[in-house]
Amino acid sequence: MVIPVDVDRLMSISHRRMVEDDLPAVLAIEQAAYPFPWSEGIFRDCVRVGYLCRVLVAPEGIVGYGLVSMGAGEMHVLNLCVHPTHRGQGLARRLLIWLLDEAHQTGSGYAFLEVRPSNPAAIQLYDSLGFAPVGVRPGYYQAVDGREDALVYRLDLDIWAIVRAKAPFERSVRNRQ
Repeated sequence: MVIPVDVDRLMSISHRRMVEDDLPAVLAIEQAAYPFPWSEGIFRDCVRVGYLCRVLVAPEGIVGYGLVSMGAGEMHVLNLCVHPTHRGQGLARRLLIWLLDEAHQTGSGYAFLEVRPSNPAAIQLYDSLGFAPVGVRPGYYQAVDGREDALVYRLDLDIWAIVRAKAPFERSVRNRQ
């Protein structure tokens, strides 16, 4: 099923650097989205050590966030989340595109991430952006029935940059650093 995208709504969305004052809104989204949410301390540490931490801002406030670590020529998507009431609007795609672009501009050659096999919407998003599965981390995630494996995905950011050069729509959207 294809969900129509409200282009005006999408154009009203921006992103900016996450700051500690954003943590209550970020935690509320995290807790609404996941049965095993990250703690405030994890988010606070990511902001303090200088990871690439962004919030997705709509007219009504923060509706999502992304956290990325970068080092040794690679980026690792640690957490990408849109509030459940705002899903299906292309917001996660927009945020991930911004994060990938920023990582490539700072010299990262590859992007990595883990995803639950039980999250088909995320898998579809990653597949559609060119990520490819490269491995499995057994028992990586906490789950209601014990543990769940993680699928490991990788994207070549140099190839990403070539593809992005042909996709001006995402570049035209305002973002705040």
